[in-house]
Formats: sequence, C-alpha cells, structure tokens
Amino acid sequence: MPDPELERRLLARARAIPISATLGMELVGFDEGTCAARVPYRKEYDGVFESFHGGILMTIADSVACFAVLTLTGAEQALTTTDMNIRFLRPCLSDVTATARVIKRGRTMCPVSVELNDAHGELVAIAQVNYMLLPDLPRR
Repeated sequence: MPDPELERRLLARARAIPISATLGMELVGFDEGTCAARVPYRKEYDGVFESFHGGILMTIADSVACFAVLTLTGAEQALTTTDMNIRFLRPCLSDVTATARVIKRGRTMCPVSVELNDAHGELVAIAQVNYMLLPDLPRR
C-alpha cells in the first residue's frame, strides 16, 4: 500500500473489531481498492458437514470487503453492508484466505467482489458485497 499511515490506521481499526479477534483474522495485504485476509481453520467453526461453516465464510467475506472499501475512503469512513450474496463451490477444510476487490467506488454505494480460497489455493466460495458510505457512525 502506498500510504503507510493509512495502512497503520486500517490495521488499528481491524484490531478493534471484536469479530476479527474472535476469528483470529489476519489482514495479509492491502492495495488501493483491495484487501486480503487469512483466517485459521478451527474445529469449532465446523458446520454440519465438518467443514468451515458457511455463515462464518460469509462473515469473513463481509469483513475483508469492508477493508477493501476503506483503502479507498480512509480508515475512519462510516459504512454499512446493504446486501450480499455468496456462492459456495466446495467444502473448506483448512485455513481460508479471502481476497476482496472494489468493483466501483460510487458516491454512496461500493460493490465489492470476494474470492475465498483454501490453504491449497482451491476456490471454495465467491461473494459480492455492497456497502453504503454513511455521513457518520450511528450513535448508541
């Protein structure tokens, strides 16, 4: 990533997200409009077929897509997922690496494509996530 300060802020934001820590998510690469993350396989993440649960793979895709958008908007940008879909292609029986690429940065909407690969480089799922840029974060 060309801007080390942006990368530092993105990594800090990722570390502050509880689901990232819960999953052991490691952001392994950034560039303009892209992000890659790796999540280790754990038996407790299994679904009914003793492979990575599809809902967790979807969470990983959503998270890495968010960080791809933030490489374009800045780490502090408020945003939210509006919709997403995922197509599961094969069981994931190992660590997973998700690679996200922003398809188009619009004024308010940012569609993102995500590929999820197992530790052998096999494509296990593909997803599309749409993000809406918000003027500020919702208050609690």
